[in-house]
Amino acid sequence: MKKLFVLALFIGLLWSCNENIEVDFIVTNAKIYTVDSAFSVAECFAVKDGKFIAVGNSKEILSKYNSDQILDLKGKYVYPGFIDAHSHFYGYCMTLLQADLRGTKSFEEILEVIKIHDEKYNSEWVLGRSWDQNDWDVKEFPTKEKLDKLFPNKPVYLKRVDGHAAIANSKALELAGITNKTQVDGGKIYLQNDEPTGVLIDNAMTLVSNLVPDPEQEIAIKALKQGEQNCFEVGLTSVCDAGLYKKQILLIDSLQNIGEMNMRVYAMLEPNEENINYFAKNGIYKTDYLNVRSIKLYADGALGSRGACLIEPYSDDPENYGLIVEPVEFYHEMCKVAIENNYQINTHAIGDSANRLMLNIYSEYLNGPNDKRWRIEHAQVIHLDDVEKFGKYNIIPSIQSTHCTSDMYWADERLGDERIKNAYIYKVLLDQNGWIPNGTDFPVEKIDPLLTFYASVSRKDLEGYPENGFQKENALSREETLKSMTIWAAKAAFEENEKGSIESGKFADFIVLDKDIMEIDENKIPYINILNTYISGDKVK
Repeated sequence: MKKLFVLALFIGLLWSCNENIEVDFIVTNAKIYTVDSAFSVAECFAVKDGKFIAVGNSKEILSKYNSDQILDLKGKYVYPGFIDAHSHFYGYCMTLLQADLRGTKSFEEILEVIKIHDEKYNSEWVLGRSWDQNDWDVKEFPTKEKLDKLFPNKPVYLKRVDGHAAIANSKALELAGITNKTQVDGGKIYLQNDEPTGVLIDNAMTLVSNLVPDPEQEIAIKALKQGEQNCFEVGLTSVCDAGLYKKQILLIDSLQNIGEMNMRVYAMLEPNEENINYFAKNGIYKTDYLNVRSIKLYADGALGSRGACLIEPYSDDPENYGLIVEPVEFYHEMCKVAIENNYQINTHAIGDSANRLMLNIYSEYLNGPNDKRWRIEHAQVIHLDDVEKFGKYNIIPSIQSTHCTSDMYWADERLGDERIKNAYIYKVLLDQNGWIPNGTDFPVEKIDPLLTFYASVSRKDLEGYPENGFQKENALSREETLKSMTIWAAKAAFEENEKGSIESGKFADFIVLDKDIMEIDENKIPYINILNTYISGDKVK
């Protein structure tokens, strides 16, 4: 017995001598929101080979792990890297090559911006993005005459902020073969005096957009790298890209594989034949940086351009119900592809009619409780009779909180005083499944996730309007909001076991802030500084 005790003591001493494990670096003296299941707060963690290997207090971590790099954060605040659950990352990067029309206050201002842009770049097409007639004194869609005068021989194509409407000049319409006789299923061509005005809605846009040449690969790569860096600057470490083509996905994959791109991308497939045959029918494609396992569908258009499909007509356009952009059979076809290949379906649905349609179609394939995590993207206007379907069939509402605070000035005009109460009901939707992913839909909104956080908890704009928040009963708590931008966003992409929280075994994706978003006055949240951004333990900002 004595010999066994001595042997056990010797083994214990030997183990303790070998317990100081060498790691790549240790972060200490920080307030670390781990966003684990207990929402615990730590002060120290160790990172090795791109992953967290221990999280806790400084005494226990420093007693077990050694490193030449000890990062003393002097009381700064650490969070898991922000994850944007719904964006258009590739599209955003390409808009960096176009005229930026966000915030323009009139069509005349747009003309000046694109004139300067064209003088600088002199491209084959004049392209721009993010105008919004709701920001103008005259809140009507523009017409093409002034574009024609400025650019009589060069095609012009300018997308509205929501990406569901555009204005094109006569040259672009001519190239697309658009006349007063042109009809488009799931789209609309505005006419005035029996002639196209240049305004195109939803599927009608593709008649022109399909003609716009892709940038040369070298230019596209440069734009991707710049866009990625812009995202790192605001604390994003992962994005869900809501609609990509094979060529775009393979370019991103190739850059990630050679270490030229570090952003993690959850890719939703555009539902064309090439994508379905190359990706979906060959199963899930997964690396540490890229995940392809979902199909993106569009049920309707957007509220701002009156393309969102409503059960009752628009309050400010009584003849208009909006539109469903595809035949119903198409949605069934894609759902069958998803079921057969274990893919997720993520459908853009804004209006209450579009949401009802997709919830009912989903229910036919999900058959009650499940873990397929099929998503409704935006879920902006929900008839109260349909809310319980989210919980009954475990359908995940994927929200963008800044849509609420961008739309609140005019959404009641579209929906009326009663129907607006069933719009942007994020708290109600959260209660259906107990979790909800959050994003921006950039470049529809700005890329900054702190604006998402602020809009979620305050339901106000940056000027603090309205004073008590817009329909504040549907605000999320700070804890719910942080989860929606980290662990729940990861879960929406089936990646909650590898990222979304600061826990042992997960990728060391984290950010350092100078103020605490969980405690600071809510009106100061948008102005907090992102000091550093790390992906797999590598500092990228």
